[in-house]
Amino acid sequence: MEQQIRFCTTSDGVRIAYATVGEGAPLVRVLGWFTHLEVEWEQPDYRQLNEGFAADHRFVRYDGRGMGLSDRDVTDFSLDAKVRDLEAVVDALKLRRLALLGTSEGGPTAIAYAARYPERVTRLILYGSFAYRRLDSPEEQERGGAMVTLARHGWGQDQPAVRQLFTGLFIPDANAEQIRWFTEMQRVSATPEAAVGLMMGLPSIDVRDLLPQLKMPTLVIHRRGDGAVPFELGRELAALIPSARFLPLEGRNHFPLRGEPEQAQLIGAISQFMADDRKPAKRKPRGPAAPTGPLTILFTDITSSTALTQRLGDAKAQEIVRAHNQIVRDALKAHGGSAIKHTGDGIMASFSSASRALECAVAIQQAVEEGNADVGAHGRALLQIHIGLNAGEPVAEDEDLFGTAVQLARRVCDQADGGEILASDVVRQLVAGKGFLFADRGDVALRGFEDPVRLYEVRWREDG
Repeated sequence: MEQQIRFCTTSDGVRIAYATVGEGAPLVRVLGWFTHLEVEWEQPDYRQLNEGFAADHRFVRYDGRGMGLSDRDVTDFSLDAKVRDLEAVVDALKLRRLALLGTSEGGPTAIAYAARYPERVTRLILYGSFAYRRLDSPEEQERGGAMVTLARHGWGQDQPAVRQLFTGLFIPDANAEQIRWFTEMQRVSATPEAAVGLMMGLPSIDVRDLLPQLKMPTLVIHRRGDGAVPFELGRELAALIPSARFLPLEGRNHFPLRGEPEQAQLIGAISQFMADDRKPAKRKPRGPAAPTGPLTILFTDITSSTALTQRLGDAKAQEIVRAHNQIVRDALKAHGGSAIKHTGDGIMASFSSASRALECAVAIQQAVEEGNADVGAHGRALLQIHIGLNAGEPVAEDEDLFGTAVQLARRVCDQADGGEILASDVVRQLVAGKGFLFADRGDVALRGFEDPVRLYEVRWREDG
């Protein structure tokens, strides 16, 4: 299997190198950081991964502006510029319908393109990616500035020490040969000016407002210990994209290397997700999305899951996740709830009754507390869950729910601390006179909502 490299030109005059390999439904990879079509193809770890993607598809890769075989003398690394690169490749190949694989920093570009051309994008896969890179705290801003300074002065030097800092973020579990190769690939993939330009542009990327527009089937994949792009950012993508499926993978390397079982899992998951695009028979047209009527939406989430993973290790942290899942499933069954999807370290569910939703939330917290009393006595890790609820009329499609009611429920959950149940005012009003106890938390500004939302804590302990 050999790749074929060609060139195209963007609307602003930048020459872009792209490569194709394999046959079948087109799958276009979008990766705007550390790419070099030739060097990457020669490296065994990356080649095995790329050939896996090309086994059932026409797999397309390209070097973004300033990278690899594409034009290096560029200064515009904005999101719009990166979308122009992708547009040029798709148009050059005359692809009328395609699936996008947005990996790492290429994810926002894939999201922006999918929102702009929904009629073209059949499926969207986001691996190890994000919608927004936060540099909120002074520490994060200082660290980001230090990385830019190091890249500006040390990226192109023969001594690889500076580039090895980045290598440690991307593949911390690599062997010596893999470290040497990745460190060298960074040098040959981009000039210091391009590396700095890309890094400085990252904090300005924010495609969160586009996520609700994505109606195509979407698969979000993220490794739990990813040091380059934190796990929480992938989980946020899955929670905010309608109908998105979320697949957590174990491991710390940003991309799974040869010998890691997650490499086969990644290839298999994408192949299975793309299976419908490979079927020659026409799919039954899907009717318009229909309102579901009033529902109460419940989100659960494991508190401080990343810290737990770092402290306990992947295997023991997964035990915590399984305990959470079992508790939630049992409570849903007992109180007539419907599990809609997993959201990484949580579950989204719906109820036709607000009272049943609150009873379920209380039952979950009580079960967690009882379970902690047992495991704590044996010196094992304790589980904490926070829960958020909202009610409204979401829209149903592909066995999922989306819309404002769902998004608000997710934001309410994000406001809760470990062991808490928070509910919006509409939920409180729906259960008036039913015996539930609420504590007013006041008006809270929730990200993505213009007006503050009144939140209430549900008191579920007898002494609460």
